[in-house]
Amino acid sequence: MKNKLLLLLPCLALFASCYQQEKNCTHFQTGKFEFITTIDGVEKKSTFIRTEEYEIEEFEGKIDTSSIRWVSDCEFILQKINPKNMAEQKAVNIKIITTDGDNCVFEYGLVNDARRERGNLRKIGEL
Repeated sequence: MKNKLLLLLPCLALFASCYQQEKNCTHFQTGKFEFITTIDGVEKKSTFIRTEEYEIEEFEGKIDTSSIRWVSDCEFILQKINPKNMAEQKAVNIKIITTDGDNCVFEYGLVNDARRERGNLRKIGEL
């Protein structure tokens, strides 16, 4: 009995390591969203609306609009429409890593820059 259990454990470990949570990226392509992050130790909230072509973000009373170009169901490029400085002219690559209901984990960074950050996003409504 003990030998059978020892044979079963590696099989279970193999199946567990191969399991990947199903992603529902299309659920996050359009809608109303909320993103919470910490900047200099202070929690900040951004809300935005994403259509098929644009993302309109409200952060600390300011509104910015970016165009969206979808690379795949789970990856897109954001480009500010009216950048105010050189840094805002750079496009941002966003890739959805996992989804769970109305929540998703995404990875983002400037296009052609190897540095990446992770964030959590919550869908708060449909358009």
